[in-house]
This record gives sequence, structure tokens and C-alpha cells, in this order.
Amino acid sequence: MKNNLITDSSPYLQQHKNNPVHWQVWNKDTLELAKKNKKPILLSVGYSSCHWCHVMAHESFEDQLTADLMNKYFINIKVDREERPDIDFIFQSAYQLFNQTGGGWPLTMFLDENAVPFMGGTYFPKEANAGLPSFKEVLQKVGEIYSQQKDQIIKQSSTISKHLELKKTSVINQDHEEILKEVVFHLDEEKGGYKGAPKFPIFNVYDTVLYFYNKKKDSIYLKPLELILNQLCSQGIYDHVDGGISRYTVDENWLIPHFEKMLYDNSQFVSLLSKYLKIKKSEYFEKKAIQTIEFINTSFLNNDYNLLGSAFDADSEGEEGKFYTFNFDEIKGIANLDKYFDIKKEGNWEGKIILKEKKLPELDLILKLKELKKNRTKPFFDKKIQLDLNCMWVSALISANRVLPNKNYLMKAEKFYGELDRHFLSTELFHTNSKKAVFIEDYAYAISMLLDLHEDTLKPNYLIKAKKLCAETVENFFDKGMGIFQKNVKKNNDLFHNPFDIGDHTIPNGNSIMLLNFTRLGLEKEAQELSNKLNGYLNQYKSLMVSSVKSIDFFKSNIEKKNCNVDGCKI
Repeated sequence: MKNNLITDSSPYLQQHKNNPVHWQVWNKDTLELAKKNKKPILLSVGYSSCHWCHVMAHESFEDQLTADLMNKYFINIKVDREERPDIDFIFQSAYQLFNQTGGGWPLTMFLDENAVPFMGGTYFPKEANAGLPSFKEVLQKVGEIYSQQKDQIIKQSSTISKHLELKKTSVINQDHEEILKEVVFHLDEEKGGYKGAPKFPIFNVYDTVLYFYNKKKDSIYLKPLELILNQLCSQGIYDHVDGGISRYTVDENWLIPHFEKMLYDNSQFVSLLSKYLKIKKSEYFEKKAIQTIEFINTSFLNNDYNLLGSAFDADSEGEEGKFYTFNFDEIKGIANLDKYFDIKKEGNWEGKIILKEKKLPELDLILKLKELKKNRTKPFFDKKIQLDLNCMWVSALISANRVLPNKNYLMKAEKFYGELDRHFLSTELFHTNSKKAVFIEDYAYAISMLLDLHEDTLKPNYLIKAKKLCAETVENFFDKGMGIFQKNVKKNNDLFHNPFDIGDHTIPNGNSIMLLNFTRLGLEKEAQELSNKLNGYLNQYKSLMVSSVKSIDFFKSNIEKKNCNVDGCKI
């Protein structure tokens, strides 16, 4: 056996093609290989811009002694979570079941020879550290346990599937505003986001908050919305030189980012800014939106397709944040810099300076900072094109055009749509340009994009296409028994458990978006059924289903003939 990643198109898998580990891709042949050899599977899930994925790779996967243990005991499978979100969802769920805590990346799961998980973790250090055993110890122990207890491990597979089944109640009529108020209660009133560190933008929450503000005009919703936008635009999570936000910050003050930049975050950031600008005009937020849109449209562009790639890494030249931070000596000569940014000689992070804004800087100052960065090595760019995220970006441009019509963002949105139609939507849909699979989010966000385009252009071809894709979505993903959409295509499922996902993750959930789509298309019967099913899960999973609170309320308001759109209602 050998490392078989060399022919795979995933940028993340390509980063591991020269590892001494005999990595395989997740497919039917690899799963059959495990059964044939009666060997357990080591499943490693990550993505190209994941900092701790790189750390574990350098420490363990590039180490010959570690690789020898992996190759001895396991069939080793490497998965790009952005290529196969269904795999990531199911095994993150299993991790949470086993460990009773949230998962993360890298995800390191141990599966029996039938690809059913029996234990797992996330990052394991090369040597024992901070209460974590060394990865080599884990490999040795798990390999021995499986050899000695294989029959018992395999017998527990049905129990694991049972525990992963969704649990619902029979409650149909719930006060959705009270659910949201409970969520708002747990937000950090001083700093935004959820309390404590790390800090994530949680756009699914704030988009729902904005919807209910537009519906109720209650300041309980407006205050947290304004707070989070001010924090995201002024603190270290924002790239004040080039535009755009990082994934999250490791501190509670939004100052110290994990420097990777993701398309999904920036799409939702632009969308939230634009929707807020419909409520209140703000030159400050307008400039942040314009800068971020310019950055995404240029720096994220995959020129092979004229569509957008996925992410920029946090590291460059082996150092986290090197591209984005400054030394005091290199910026001390820029006049008035400390008038616009909080500058300390000793720095604010490991002796370096992360720019934190005092007030909006002048353009000439930004150009001087750009000049300092021009010869730096840029972080690795994952140019993989994801259909759902590109559709989300088109919708974000349409939102921006509604408040910044002189920028011609609608024309840009239609141009992006033309490329999407040519490469992804004209025949069979695929999640990425590797054409491996397609998921409910791809269809859901494509339909949502088409409805946005139709609303703002009144061109009938967009509505016709949306209706066609909606019918395909129901046929390929809707499970009549469950009454909700499966994450992957029903007939193509290659996982031990059918992935029914109702929770929001980095983007709002596909079932939630499909309920919005049904409502917007006037498919009342379909919307009623889906709304009832999602409502039944709210008591059990409401903290994970914030976007569904909006979607269910939107459907209910339309049934009641209120003047509503997806941003709120006039009542």
C-alpha cells in the first residue's frame, strides 16, 4: 500500500501527498479494503487553512515513526471537510457523542472495519503534553484494543446509530420570539458575540436578530446588532489594510485573530452590513463593506473559472499571522498612524502589532501600509470553488447593491451567476470543481440566489431555474419518513448513518434555507410540512437552530398574510 493522494484535486489533500502515511481517499474501494483486510480505519478530517491541522501534520504525519504505526494498525483516510461536509458532520456528531464536548479540527476518529466510529479525538500532540497523550501512544493503544476486542466493538455499531438519531417533541406552536430572546440573553452585552473566548461572529444568530428587529422594531435586537458590527469593523479581526475579516479571535476583545480568512464568513459579513445599512445609513459601515467586497472580488478570484475560491491560510513562511502583523520599527515613520490605530512600541501580540482602529484611516495611510506588505509572501490560498459559498456571495452582492446602487454590484452578481451557470448549474450540480458530490446546501443556496436575482432584475429565467432546482432538491434529498432533507443525496449515501442535519454550522442550515425557499416560491404545502418538522426539533436543539427560528417565523407570517420578506415584516 502507498499514499494515494497525489491524484486528488483537493488542495488540502495535496498538502499531504508526500507524507509517509499511506493515506487513502474516502471512497467505495477504500472502505472495501478495510473490510477485506479486517483492519480499523483512522479517519483524519481537516481543511487547508486550519492552523492546528498543519501543526499535527508537521509533528506527526510527516514523522516516519508515527507513520509506521499508522500504517501498521490502520487503513488511513484523509478527508477535506469542505469537499465532504456530510462526512465531517456525521463524525463530528460521533465525536460529541463519545466525548460530550464540542469537536473541531483536525478531527481524528477511529472506525471499525465497517467504517463505524468507536472512539476519537481532535488534535493529538507528538509528545504527551498538557494532559494529552502522545499520538504514538494513542495509535499503539487503539490498535491493540481493536485487535483484542474487535467483536465487541463491531457489535456496538447499532447502538451508536441509535444515539445519533434526531430527537423531537410534538410541540407545533412555539413563541419564536421568546426563543430568540433567550439566545440574545446569552450574548456578551459589552463585547458582542457569545461571552468569553474564543469569539466567533455567529452570523446565523445576528441575521435572525436583524430579521426580528425589522419585524418588531425593538431595541433589544438593534443594540447587539450594532455592537457586533462595530466590533467586527474596528478590532483586530478586521484586516484594516486589505479588507475582510478573519475566522475568529482567540481572545474576548476581538483583537487577536486566528488569521485564516474564509469566503463563508466574509459573504455573511457583507450581507449583514448591507442589511443593516437598509435600517440606518452609515458611511463608516459603507466603507467597510466596499473594502471587503473589493478584497473578495479580487483576492479570492480563481481565474480558471472566474469564480471564488475558499480560504486563505493563517500562516505564511511557517509563521502564523506574519502577513498581517507589523513590527514597530517598520511603521514608526508613518506620520499620524497612532491617530487612527492603537499603536504601542511593545506591540499587542507576541511583540508584534495587530492593527486596532481608533477611527477610520485616510486612504493615503492605508496605501503606505499596503506598500510595506507588497513584498511579503502571501498565505496559501485554497482556490477550491464551492457552489453553495459562491451562491451565497452572489446574494451578498445583491444585498449590497440595494444600499450601494452606484457600485453596480448587481451587474457583478449577474456576471458571477453566468459563470456559475456555465460551470455548475447547466447540467448536474456538484459541490466543488472536483465534481465528487453535491449536498443540500448547494441546492438550497443556489435556489436562494436565483430568487434574489429574480427579485432585483425581474428576469423570468431566474425564477424558472429556481423552480426547476427546487423540484430536483425534493427528489434527491427529501426524506418522506423524516419530513426533512438529508445532507447528501439519498441514493448516494456511503456513511454508516444517514446524515440528517438541522443545525447551523459555519453557514445557516440547508433545511432552514429550503424552508425560506419554499415560502418565497409559494409552495405552501411543502413549507407547512417542513416548518412543522423543524418546529418539532426546536425544544431539543434550539441553540443550534437559530436560523430556523427565522425561517419558521417567516413562513408563519406569510401564512398570516403579513407584509414580509426574508429580512423582516412590516406589521
